[in-house]
Amino acid sequence: MLNLVSKRNWFYLASILFLVPGAISLLIAPRLKAGIEFTSGTTFSFRYAEQTTNSQVSDVLSTLGYGDARVQSTGNNQFLVTTKELEGTSNIPPVGPALPSEREALESELGKEFGGFVDLNGTPTTQFIEFSSVSASVSREIGQNAGIAVIVAALFITGYIAYAFRNVPNSLRYGVSAVVALLHDVVLVIGIFSILGKVFDTEINTYFITGMLTVVGFSVHDSIVVFDRIRENVATGRIRSFPDAVNHSLLQTMGRSFNTSLTLIFSILALLLLGGESIRDFLLVLLIGVTTGTYSSVFIASMFLVTWQQGDIPRTWRRLTGQAARPRPAEAAAE
Repeated sequence: MLNLVSKRNWFYLASILFLVPGAISLLIAPRLKAGIEFTSGTTFSFRYAEQTTNSQVSDVLSTLGYGDARVQSTGNNQFLVTTKELEGTSNIPPVGPALPSEREALESELGKEFGGFVDLNGTPTTQFIEFSSVSASVSREIGQNAGIAVIVAALFITGYIAYAFRNVPNSLRYGVSAVVALLHDVVLVIGIFSILGKVFDTEINTYFITGMLTVVGFSVHDSIVVFDRIRENVATGRIRSFPDAVNHSLLQTMGRSFNTSLTLIFSILALLLLGGESIRDFLLVLLIGVTTGTYSSVFIASMFLVTWQQGDIPRTWRRLTGQAARPRPAEAAAE
């Protein structure tokens, strides 16, 4: 029978090799390419009637005083622009003649270029297709709430798993092991997005946070399935050692975990190829997270549980620090 548990150190090494590039990228500023939800700013999209390129739109924005604006093509002559926070239209009735807002002025000037704006159906229009603006105070609140959400989720997951496995010795270790795998997935996804941000200008936004929370749920769900089978095999008493029980449980559930993940991955790939630009980042987080979540549930969470149960952590620490194992009381008395 294939003994996966005995090779757990190799799985740890593989995870470290995957995590190191992202960790190095996170040490290099800018650590992540933050979207306007985290930095404040404005995004708006529009479509021109005539054939237009990114560079042409960037040139027009530069002449209007928005040289730092970032232009992305999202379709046939359709563009998404990210720039500093713009003042939108006001709901307060003006005193005297109403002056155009910053948004209205930019909308008017851009609408004069390349045959003017058209909507998604090709009908001429004078307005942006979409317009979204986030202030600095709101962006700080979103960032803080996102971090709190992940921390609270990890704490509740630990407590829930510890309670669900309360009839198993050292039940808290099951919860902590699941959170270790969860953190493995979170750090790996963030590291990959740090690299993508530097190479392809991929931003993190609210879709990224939504995707991360979805990945957290998927990773823990898979870990619980494996842990539940471990509990069943330990309870029967037919398998003598705990590592053998874990190894047997992994072999029983691995096929189910991989098959479930593959069906989800195929669906995500189809949406990435055929879906819209607006949900691309969310789908990319899911694709990376589901892949690493499946790996961590089998090869990290369960392996870490065995490592903890077998006392490998203090043994490794003593070896690294050069401390000899303390003699047992009987051995000390004999001396």
